[in-house]
Amino acid sequence: MITSVCYCRCTAAKRAITPVVSSYSLTVRSCLCWMRGLAKIDQRLFVYFTAVSFLHVAYKTTTDALKDELLDVLATTYSYLQSNDARRCLNARHSSVLSLSLAAKLMKVVANNSRSTVQLVEIELSKAYLYRALRCKDSDSDSIYCLANVYLAVLYYITGHYQTAIDHCTLVTRSQDHSQCSSHVVQGELLPKIDDEIDSVLGLAVFYQYVRTAALNQKQQTQHVSVFTTELFAHYLHIRCLSITKCRQLTQTSLTDEVQRYQKCFNELQETFTTDALLLNFVNIKYKANNQTQTVLNSETVPEIAHELSTTELVELLQQSAVERLTAFRQLEAQEFSSLGRIVTTDFEALYAYKCGEYQRSLKLSTQIVRTLIGAKGMSRAFAYPEFIQLMDDDIVSLIGLALIANPSCREDVRCNSILQLYLSLCLMTKCQMKLHHPVTSLAQTLDYVEIARRDTDDFNRLTLEYFALDQLLLKLIERKIVLYIISRKLL
Repeated sequence: MITSVCYCRCTAAKRAITPVVSSYSLTVRSCLCWMRGLAKIDQRLFVYFTAVSFLHVAYKTTTDALKDELLDVLATTYSYLQSNDARRCLNARHSSVLSLSLAAKLMKVVANNSRSTVQLVEIELSKAYLYRALRCKDSDSDSIYCLANVYLAVLYYITGHYQTAIDHCTLVTRSQDHSQCSSHVVQGELLPKIDDEIDSVLGLAVFYQYVRTAALNQKQQTQHVSVFTTELFAHYLHIRCLSITKCRQLTQTSLTDEVQRYQKCFNELQETFTTDALLLNFVNIKYKANNQTQTVLNSETVPEIAHELSTTELVELLQQSAVERLTAFRQLEAQEFSSLGRIVTTDFEALYAYKCGEYQRSLKLSTQIVRTLIGAKGMSRAFAYPEFIQLMDDDIVSLIGLALIANPSCREDVRCNSILQLYLSLCLMTKCQMKLHHPVTSLAQTLDYVEIARRDTDDFNRLTLEYFALDQLLLKLIERKIVLYIISRKLL
């Protein structure tokens, strides 16, 4: 009895969370309040809230843009997930230094972790804060221009966008004024894995500092040990990108040309670090370019690049991260309430697999769900709020839109804006079978499942006097699609 009451409360809370998040724009303060409160009350609801928050930001970003407030909400959420705490500076005024600092903190986390979905999102957030730093117009913006571009180049490099990385490096190396760059250097501890040369240089620099300190019998100084000069590092990263892409477009320098520029820049600088000398030595050995002469191409044109983050990848990662957390939520539900009935944990995975074009995997998961839930009572529902609609098939989205247009008053009624797991899985099962060109017999079996589901629905409606509009419409849509598919196959 206690378990049943808890499940009802959990379901009611979930129904309350979804429209609340959907109905207004999340702020850093409200997000923190929800997370702290739910973390104390129920871990399941905490996981569910973060998933809905990710979908909310993805939806808002797709329909509008990644606003500063949403960026801060995301950074706060991921910071809380990493350490159960949030960085207070997110509420401070926006400035180039603050934005650079936030990007640096995220990069430091990324540098020490593997490439999971969470880390990939944090990379995109780091990029967004660096772009914000470049957009800021304050007294410090000029001094961090080169450093922000170098860090952006690093992030694009590790995610495989080599041409964009080259463009950001070029903005630094073609800059006419480096007078303020000395106040900011590339921090080695913030760099993710780039190559073995960088790792070796950082290790040798620390070892050199230790030996020097021991030989002179001085207190060890760690300042400027694991850092690089911004302009020199931009040259090195440009060379790395060229060596990978082997890009030889007329508007770009060749690999040898860029090595010569790198050497020339090093010789002209009045002050460099030990790491700069070690890194240049690695380049000279690797490319054997010390005594080579070659005419340098005249390519002083500064590339035109976007001043804002392209959010396509971020939206996809947020959707993937949300699905992972929704699956974790289902698993927690199953652990706690499996004695009450049949609870499936892969419905969101099946939905996302179909969205990504993985029809075979989606079919396998949705078929398992249908066979598990057919004839069951009291199964979970998927909400038809905008946050969840972005994961759904176009046919379902159109159906939801038509239902709400026909009856706008039911927008806030759970009976009109939610779909049973079974029906959603039946729809995915049907669509996947058609995409994969399954024989008529397979679709005929699915049609049998639809008839069983309709009979159970009619019995439920008579007993409860409830009418779930989307359920009925979706069953009719599935049935019509199967019938038309069978007819078309027989006519062939």
